[in-house]
Amino acid sequence: MKAAVRERYGTPAAVVHLAEVERPTPVGDQILIRVRAASVNRADLDGIEPRPEFVRLFLGVRAPRNHRLGLDMAGIVEAVGPTATRFKPGDHVFGDLYPHGQGAFAEFVCVRERAVEPMGELSFEDAAALPHSAILALQGLRRRNGRTIGPGAKVLIDGASGNVGPFAVQIAKSRGAEVTGTCSPGKVEFVRSLGADHVLDYTKVDYTTAGERYDWIVDTDSHHSIRRVRRALRPNGVYVTLGGTAMPLLGALVAGPVRSLFSDKSSGLLLWWKPFHPADVETLKRLVASGAIRPSIDRRFTLDEIVEALRWVDDGHAKGKVIVTL
Repeated sequence: MKAAVRERYGTPAAVVHLAEVERPTPVGDQILIRVRAASVNRADLDGIEPRPEFVRLFLGVRAPRNHRLGLDMAGIVEAVGPTATRFKPGDHVFGDLYPHGQGAFAEFVCVRERAVEPMGELSFEDAAALPHSAILALQGLRRRNGRTIGPGAKVLIDGASGNVGPFAVQIAKSRGAEVTGTCSPGKVEFVRSLGADHVLDYTKVDYTTAGERYDWIVDTDSHHSIRRVRRALRPNGVYVTLGGTAMPLLGALVAGPVRSLFSDKSSGLLLWWKPFHPADVETLKRLVASGAIRPSIDRRFTLDEIVEALRWVDDGHAKGKVIVTL
């Protein structure tokens, strides 16, 4: 079977390639899935050309220990292991393979059955767009203690046009919030089309100094210090970052929680993230079914075009999700 792999770190064009690998056979409670659609996430790229650099400590210092690529996938169960009980051949499933060895950019993938959930009425493309990004958006709008936003809350989504941002905008709007999104100038109309009440061109406006205050800020790719972002919070406000460059990320990990101890404002990294949490998966399926959110698919590539798909996202062109079809 064909699968996208890389044996060293570097740009997608330099290190990612298709290879013929042996089709796996499910054992135990594993299931073999014929992949019908996958999607590209920023996290895929952060693992190919490590960002921030310290993630090499977890991925492999000199070279990646795991050569497989791809987090999000949707497909059809092809075969099941002898102790698998949840699924049978022919079932439609989807999942986030981040905690399960990755491998979504391939014709087949073999994982334990707990790694995936039934697709229900979702299409393969919509299902492939949801697992990683939409779960991050949903959990980024909820604190560990269950606190979340409600009608009238002022919410800012920093990075509203990428993988996670469009879902966060739509989820916040579905809960009655007044939503502001930030993006590059070429994506302003796209963010408006998602339902954002206000859109800031980040090349012209720095939300941390603009004077507005928010009840909740979700930062999809942090580039500001904790001190600056906390100035943009209302009393009892919440700032959650999902990732970013090294210093802001370390600040969110260390300084954010410390500052929160001495203030009514909460700030920090999304440490309570639960990848593809079943209860949240069901929530997303209901939101899609009701029309409250819709995956925004920017462009489609084939598996043979996986390098082009990765580059399209890496270069900042994508408005929403990029889908790899098989």
